[in-house]
Amino acid sequence: MSPSEIKEILHKIDISPGEVGNKKLTEALPILFQLIERLSQENEKLKVENQLLRDENNVLKGEQGKPKIRGNKKPDENISSEEERKKRKKKKKKKSKAKKHKIKIDRTEICKVDRSKLPQDVVFKGHESVIVQEILIKTDNVEYKKEVFYSASKNKTYVGQLPASVTGEFGPGVRSLVCTLKYVGNMSEPKILELLENCGIFISQSTISRILTNDESGFNKEKEDIFRTALETTPFQQIDDTTVRVNGKNQYSQILCNPYYMAFFTVPHKNRLTILDILLCGKERTYIFDLNAFCLLSELRVSKKIINHISDLTDEREISEAEMQELLNIIFPDAKKGKNTRTRILEAAAIAFYHRQTEVPVVNILLSDDAPQFKKLTAEHALCWIHEGRHYNRLSPIVPFNVDELKKFKTHFWDYYGDLLKYKDNPNPETAAKLSSEFDNLFSTKTGYNDLDDRIEKTRNNKKELLLVLKHPCLPLHNNNSELGARVEKRRQDVSLQTKSDEGTKAKDSFLTITQTAKKLDVNAYKYIYDRISKTFSMPSLADLILQKSLPQIE
Repeated sequence: MSPSEIKEILHKIDISPGEVGNKKLTEALPILFQLIERLSQENEKLKVENQLLRDENNVLKGEQGKPKIRGNKKPDENISSEEERKKRKKKKKKKSKAKKHKIKIDRTEICKVDRSKLPQDVVFKGHESVIVQEILIKTDNVEYKKEVFYSASKNKTYVGQLPASVTGEFGPGVRSLVCTLKYVGNMSEPKILELLENCGIFISQSTISRILTNDESGFNKEKEDIFRTALETTPFQQIDDTTVRVNGKNQYSQILCNPYYMAFFTVPHKNRLTILDILLCGKERTYIFDLNAFCLLSELRVSKKIINHISDLTDEREISEAEMQELLNIIFPDAKKGKNTRTRILEAAAIAFYHRQTEVPVVNILLSDDAPQFKKLTAEHALCWIHEGRHYNRLSPIVPFNVDELKKFKTHFWDYYGDLLKYKDNPNPETAAKLSSEFDNLFSTKTGYNDLDDRIEKTRNNKKELLLVLKHPCLPLHNNNSELGARVEKRRQDVSLQTKSDEGTKAKDSFLTITQTAKKLDVNAYKYIYDRISKTFSMPSLADLILQKSLPQIE
């Protein structure tokens, strides 16, 4: 029997505990409801497990298992909370769609009327303007003839120099177009080759690859400047990750951003130390065991015995990577034991030093989902309300009473979210105190539906992280900004499955950082890339624009 059939049967006997007069039945109904929910969940798990066993049996017999057909999810499988969020989102005034003020007029033509067809009493009333956009795709191939002189007395040859913007056999226009088509147009290298050849540019695919990966114009340095400036001048950072492929192996793209930039980092792991290495901006990881480190060790659930042992072996000084490994070998003589504890010790000491050092700007506020690798890194950590809402959408009760309770609570949840949005527009201490109290009331609700009550309690335990916006109203309530960066990576993978080399991976991260940051700053990405490749440098750097437009510092 399918869940929908069970729901239909239960709907016919729809009854709530409060509607029953008998005390014993009132107490028994919630227990029976919970039993039905549990049995339904176990039944669905057994169906999945049974299908997996059937598939495995069929494979052993030389047959095929059940095919995995990609497609739209069923309505009851959709856990997105965007629809509820958008209902509470403050409606913005629609901007005029007219773009004529942005259009550059390159030339003007007068469309004349045949005078011979006009009556004698006509009066000229001016012109009626019609703007037609057009683009010309044509080559501008140049043959440079460099003068050559020879001096017998000096035994030296003097040769005329090419313009500074010319490197190799292709001008800055072609090279800028290749980069823009790849990282703004999301085109594959074979298709870029095909387009250029159709436009009269004869180039090899290997040359296109070199243009994209050779850092002749300093884009890798531009990316570093963008990220460091953002860390120095913006009050909070957002983070998310997604899987990517590098030379046939799975790695991770870490996306850090806020309203003024977006930076991409491809790394082999997605643990806490990897995130910390990114925040260190290339600086070598160093460790220290100070009060902060020992507090972190306790929070990371390292045993008191090991903490005391570390305290006896160390003092409050900087420790290099090699010294740290020696220390860990003393604490754990058997390399096969204590792997997780070793990692927690490394994390605590590295994070402690990160917050003490002054060479790299320290991130104090990080907004993310509830993934463990993002926790403990910064002084304050904000959580995403959209991710929190998805947990409630994952609940799929079949008892009508539980269905109604879930629906009512989700309505209250998103109404409260709407109140937080209003607070961001007009923050004040009185409203903040009221919203804090309302949070306690809302997330102390007992519905009788155990799974929902457990989820409500987990949300209440995240109060500090979810309500950090009351202290810092500039913080977004969701992490969609960085998730959009993850989507950029996924759309790129639809066209180019993977990068093959370290240089290609680094170039990919740099160009995605530059193009997505330019988009946020309303900078024309093609013009910016051309400005750098041609060595004109007439446009301010994206790092400088971030500095000019960054959010006010949180006091």
